[in-house]
Amino acid sequence: MSGTNSGGFGAYGFGNGQHREGLWDALGQLRSTFEQRMSPRMSKGDVRAAVIALLAEQPMHGYQIISEIEQRSNGAWKPSAGSVYPTLQMLTDEGLLTATEANGRKTYSLTEAGRAEAAAAADKPAPWEATSAREHGALPKAGIELLQVAAQVGRTGSPEQVAEAVVALDEARRKLYGILAQG
Repeated sequence: MSGTNSGGFGAYGFGNGQHREGLWDALGQLRSTFEQRMSPRMSKGDVRAAVIALLAEQPMHGYQIISEIEQRSNGAWKPSAGSVYPTLQMLTDEGLLTATEANGRKTYSLTEAGRAEAAAAADKPAPWEATSAREHGALPKAGIELLQVAAQVGRTGSPEQVAEAVVALDEARRKLYGILAQG
């Protein structure tokens, strides 16, 4: 009966105990996909706003800006050098920043025009705050915890416990679709 599944939960044999290794692999892949989707994709405008907000506090070089954004977003957002450095150059070209070079490193600071733009945006939440609140709240954490406990039931549960878990997961999925349908 290899390759078939009489216990539910797809081709991975969650219910019959024959393919628990495959189930564990599938849940690991699902968790990885979920974690990747949690990583926010920020727009150029967000990088621009973050750079201006940070430089309003103090002059910094590019690596400091990247590190500060990562730290302030609690690791939720780490812009790449490929997005930060072109933004710094663009803001310099627009006359919002000046760069001074020392020890082979450019340190950027706001010009008068840059300070005016920073002041105009001061009442808005910083991009890393908006990202952290929306993208990295309780939902992704709850989803990962659900995957972990489902995998544990699949590895160690009795056939009856596994069957009960499948019913609970199916019910949770239906409820989540119901929440979306209300929107």
